[in-house]
Amino acid sequence: MPMKPDKFLWASLLGGCRIHGNLELAKRAAEAILFEIKPENPATYVTLANIYATAGMWSEVAKVRKAMDDKRVVKKPGLSWIEIKRKVLIFLVGDKSHPKSYEIHNFLGKLSRRIKEKGYVPDTNFVLYDVEEEQKEQNLSYHSEKLAVALGIILTRAGTPIKVFKNLRTCVDCHTAIKFISKIVQRRIIVRDSNWFHSFENGSCSCGDYW
Repeated sequence: MPMKPDKFLWASLLGGCRIHGNLELAKRAAEAILFEIKPENPATYVTLANIYATAGMWSEVAKVRKAMDDKRVVKKPGLSWIEIKRKVLIFLVGDKSHPKSYEIHNFLGKLSRRIKEKGYVPDTNFVLYDVEEEQKEQNLSYHSEKLAVALGIILTRAGTPIKVFKNLRTCVDCHTAIKFISKIVQRRIIVRDSNWFHSFENGSCSCGDYW
């Protein structure tokens, strides 16, 4: 290259390594960001840990977590929010604080069964815990963006577009699940995460599954 790569280029390369499972190049990209450019960036640690988790390299995941602890790097909690009737409703993963919590979780359970019938398979590759597959699926089921989407479907009229915001990058499993959900409920679902606007409609996303 005629110029020195910046943090954005390295981050893009790291994201590509996550998609294609290139461990060696991912490690090189992460080291360039963490050691040379932005050592306090939690997203780099998390992406690298995700790549190791996908490969089943749990000892490496533990090392990444330890490095975060040693350097006192803290990952921001994932938050999703939706505005309904001029009221902003915020969710954490597994959140049960909303008055309609039981209805939301029950509705998501039904949706999960329906999308599985249509071909959805939970993507547990990025669950950062070495636990049984069933538990991994449970961990994925109530991510914050899914809770926000479910509430939007429950509280708005059929056919109304749903707009959800998230402070972090939406996970691969939620992205896949929401594609299926958009087709089943016949809604346009827009998710604005930290990287991209995702417009889900009739089972596909405007990002082309690459973000």
